[in-house]
Amino acid sequence: MGEESSNQNQTEPQLPSVPETEQSPVQENQSETPDPPNAVVNPDPNEKTTSSVDQQVADHADKTDTGDSVDKDAMLARVVAEKRLALIKAWEESEKTKAENRAYKKNSAVGLWEDSRKASVEAQLKKIEESMERKKAEYVEKMRNKIAEIHRSAEEKRAFVEAQKREEFLDLEETAAKYRNRGNMPRKFFPCFSG
Repeated sequence: MGEESSNQNQTEPQLPSVPETEQSPVQENQSETPDPPNAVVNPDPNEKTTSSVDQQVADHADKTDTGDSVDKDAMLARVVAEKRLALIKAWEESEKTKAENRAYKKNSAVGLWEDSRKASVEAQLKKIEESMERKKAEYVEKMRNKIAEIHRSAEEKRAFVEAQKREEFLDLEETAAKYRNRGNMPRKFFPCFSG
């Protein structure tokens, strides 16, 4: 019989126990339904006879006695399972929070690394730019000095050419004066007239 009750408890759905003072709607409907036609009608209410309905009620009472302990065990198992699930969920949330914190720290470290590398590269760039500016200024100064030297050299050459021109003019004037004094014509200038 113990095996049958355990089998019945396993196949029946587990419902929370209802206090005996309250009747479930199913029980109320059973009490309101008329007796089946093959049931024995007892005209005297004080007379005690066992009918199938009374038998079912007694069986149900036996089941509720064993069902109460089973219900308590089931509720205890459900509470333990819910507690276990709550602990698992809390652990999961804790681990997720830890993972988020680790990711945040790593992102912060990456951001700091990026900022320091950028600052280092920008400092190198600024140093190179300053060096280039100095070199550019030096080259500009050299080019300006070369331009000034070329201009001075050109001025010297112009002055030399001008001095040669004046010297030639003086020589020409002296030669022309000689020709005038002698009355001769220069042969170099008019070779066709010399004869």
